[in-house]
Amino acid sequence: MRYYLDTNILIFILSENQDDLNFKVSDILLDYANIFYTSSIAVTELIFLHRIGKIEIPPYKSEEDLLKKIKMSGIEIVFFNEYHFSKYAKLDIIEGHKDIIDHVIIAQAMSDKIPLISSDNEFKNYMPQGLDLVFNKR
Repeated sequence: MRYYLDTNILIFILSENQDDLNFKVSDILLDYANIFYTSSIAVTELIFLHRIGKIEIPPYKSEEDLLKKIKMSGIEIVFFNEYHFSKYAKLDIIEGHKDIIDHVIIAQAMSDKIPLISSDNEFKNYMPQGLDLVFNKR
């Protein structure tokens, strides 16, 4: 099966911190039959958070190291495109959820009809609009 990975899941994978993954998500990530994608927007967020020092993922010292690790992990980066913009433009934003990065990642997963793995509680609110969410309850 195919899955999109949210930024927080990317961080857990890169840091090799299995304690932040529930059993269901761990099983999905360890199943070699599964294919994993992440949005170019999630990677942009990851690099930004690393640059400003909000996250630190030893032993990766540079953003280039993070990109290499994503590639080595077999995670394909899918670039946000015109098709995704169309879904984003139609997405009903849930009151109080003002994170533009989240909205873009949600719209991309919805438009590609691929389940999204995330630990973000706000994402559940988009399921009635068609988001297929695998929630990582920590």
